[in-house]
Amino acid sequence: MASRPSAPADPDLPDVPGHVEVVRRFNRSYTQRIGVLDDSFLGLGMPLGTARLLYEIGVQAGTTRDLRARLQLDSGYLSRLLRRLESDALVSVEPDPDDRRRRRVDLTPAGRRAWDELERRSGERARHLVAPLTERQRDRLAAALAEADLLVRAATVEIEQVDPTDPAALAAVRAYVDELDERFPGGFAVGDLAAGTEGLRPPDGAFVVATSDGVPVACGGVQRLGGGVGEIKRMWVHPRWRGAGLGSRLLRHLEGVAADLGHTTVRLDTHGTLAEAVAMYERAGYRAVDRYNDNPHATHFFAKRLRRTG
Repeated sequence: MASRPSAPADPDLPDVPGHVEVVRRFNRSYTQRIGVLDDSFLGLGMPLGTARLLYEIGVQAGTTRDLRARLQLDSGYLSRLLRRLESDALVSVEPDPDDRRRRRVDLTPAGRRAWDELERRSGERARHLVAPLTERQRDRLAAALAEADLLVRAATVEIEQVDPTDPAALAAVRAYVDELDERFPGGFAVGDLAAGTEGLRPPDGAFVVATSDGVPVACGGVQRLGGGVGEIKRMWVHPRWRGAGLGSRLLRHLEGVAADLGHTTVRLDTHGTLAEAVAMYERAGYRAVDRYNDNPHATHFFAKRLRRTG
């Protein structure tokens, strides 16, 4: 029998066959063992996709737009899943009181009972999976899965350019400012978060937000200093996402944005208390330079020559 030809490789993806096979083998093994292949997930009379949506609504009800963003679902597929849940009287879909152009999804009383049963059976399935293991093996499994979850989530984060006054951008910058206020000696008081963002808009600049499940987890911007020099500003990664490479990925993305804006060099400033940020910049090839601005909160200044591409 002739073998089936494999799909052509994407030239933009790295050639890492060993790593790819590990991921594929884990996917096959894990999906089989948690019942993903069953028509009735956990014996609830519904497939995994429908059960997953029910679970998400029970965790945090919201609009159909919220659900699409959090679960990264196609709008048509989400509509089909919601119709199934509505026909079973498990959810209600009504116009959102805050914006009647949107539809809000909530659990019905029957839906809440179904959610409680889903939660109970899911926990029971997980306990059965780890029961044969020793305590040491359980600790190893928990640590490995937590690390895998973080790395996979970091790899699938979406980085998109937005206006610096977009709600997602302001939410990320607020978290950034609040963290600096806690960590900087004397605090870091900022009033209007939208003030001073003119340079972070095209054609002279740009601002990006990284989101996971619809929630901002990182941000950063580029503004023009002149003479082919751009400056990276407001770069922040959520503390829970640090150590997974998201900061380095975001930094490379911002360097690419700076190059697209025509810059040949980028600069940035930071504070010495942010030791992890200083270390990341040094690993990325930034060199220390003299102070180039009057930022009272900055103690360290860096620059990097951008490589030509193409």
